[in-house]
Amino acid sequence: MSRADLLDFGVLLNLAFVAFKDALDADLAAAGFDDIGSSFGYVFRLLADQPCSLSELASRLGMSSPGALKVVDDMVDKGYVARHADPDDRRVKRLELTDRGRAALRRARAFHARYERELARRLGAQQVAETRRLLEEVAAAVREPRGRVPRPA
Repeated sequence: MSRADLLDFGVLLNLAFVAFKDALDADLAAAGFDDIGSSFGYVFRLLADQPCSLSELASRLGMSSPGALKVVDDMVDKGYVARHADPDDRRVKRLELTDRGRAALRRARAFHARYERELARRLGAQQVAETRRLLEEVAAAVREPRGRVPRPA
């Protein structure tokens, strides 16, 4: 195969992401989480440790408050997120994961770990570790300016 026949690096990254996302969605659906929207994962991660307001969430996601509200409303309607009055300012609503939201996040995290272990079994632990380091370097370039990917806890 000539160099011209190779897929562009960005195309390969996208194809790998789509394959991973399809497998994750299938695993979540099999566990009863068949209604998760494409942006829910970011919100799950951000709300995993502590509640926050809509404006805080929007800022951390790097999106407008109306855009974040649309995602949050969908998550509330599907039972993944709840709104509660802020104890210090009743005008502010704090967003937090429900039990269903926490269960979906646990399932997704378990899938991530299984997927990486399976890759290590098939390709070797060193190759997967090197791939992880490469992806972390690529992701680091956009992590701060766009704010969409929460830093690992």
